[in-house]
Amino acid sequence: MDRADNRVLVAMSGGVDSSVTALLLHRQGYDVVGITMKTWDYATSGGQRKTTGCCSLDDIHDARALAVDLGFPHHILDIREEFGEFIIDNFTSEYLSGRTPNPCVLCNTHIKWNALLRRADLLGCRWIATGHYARVRQENGRYVVSKGRDAAKDQSYVLWGLSQAALARTLLPLGGFTKAEIRQIAREAGYENLSRKAESYEICFVPDNDYRAFLRRRVPHIDEKIGPGVFVDSKGQVVGRHQGYPFYTVGQRKGLGIALGHPVFVTRIDPDTNTVYVGTEEDLKKHTVFVRDYNLIKYPDIKEPMDVWAKIRYKDPGGPAKLLAEGNMLELQFQTPVSAVAPGQSAVFYEGDDLVGGGIIV
Repeated sequence: MDRADNRVLVAMSGGVDSSVTALLLHRQGYDVVGITMKTWDYATSGGQRKTTGCCSLDDIHDARALAVDLGFPHHILDIREEFGEFIIDNFTSEYLSGRTPNPCVLCNTHIKWNALLRRADLLGCRWIATGHYARVRQENGRYVVSKGRDAAKDQSYVLWGLSQAALARTLLPLGGFTKAEIRQIAREAGYENLSRKAESYEICFVPDNDYRAFLRRRVPHIDEKIGPGVFVDSKGQVVGRHQGYPFYTVGQRKGLGIALGHPVFVTRIDPDTNTVYVGTEEDLKKHTVFVRDYNLIKYPDIKEPMDVWAKIRYKDPGGPAKLLAEGNMLELQFQTPVSAVAPGQSAVFYEGDDLVGGGIIV
């Protein structure tokens, strides 16, 4: 099917960001098609199944109502099976391997964009669009992602895994706006309730924000299979017992249940021996971070060491570092040591506002 140059498939979660994305593109003359992805069901306390993911059932209704109001078609795409098989299984296996996963990055990279592009082809859409606060442009034969104007809402961090082919068809209309401006646009368009809609900062498939409870539901008899282990300090001394290594993350301070007379943090996790190592805040600091499974966006490769601004987690303000290629990995050498480097999380690096790339911390 020939794709109309102005037809765009908009991912609509029912929230204010994706709704205003559709509204803005509609105003700009695009032939908008809305789509809402069902990604996960979870059991409520009453035993009923509730759809979550990017959207609850109420959110799906809100997305459809906006599409009806503006006069464009809306579809629901059920990706629960592929989402569960990849994202949920990876989330679980990473914790069981002693690492701290970042499911949002993997979902964008391997599930959402691929699902959107496949459905865009079926619906004759040249473009796909999302409500991420980031920008994309073409420069020197590459599609480059850069930070959104609203520094507090910038979401370029979670887009480091996208391919050039995916970026070539991606529109990010919110990149030049602040969150306050997006809410104002919704209000002025007559969508007062939408403009006030609260945001969710939880992992979409962990609605109570308790990953430990999720693991216990997901892995039958996990407590019996793994059992308690020991906390070991930097001197190799056993200083306490823990509930099992999957229930701890590097950098964690609260909930350890040990009192040593000074603050202690999780510094390392050894799943083979069910040992959780603890130490001081100073013990958490590292100058060098290695990343695997990386993806480069602004440049096709890293031939020479380059100066970047690197982040080791989403809310990390980041710091200056030297980026080098090291075999099949990349190496980040930070000028000032970074704290609580958690294997499994994403390290992302920038040149100015432009996203150079990212990878999974080893």
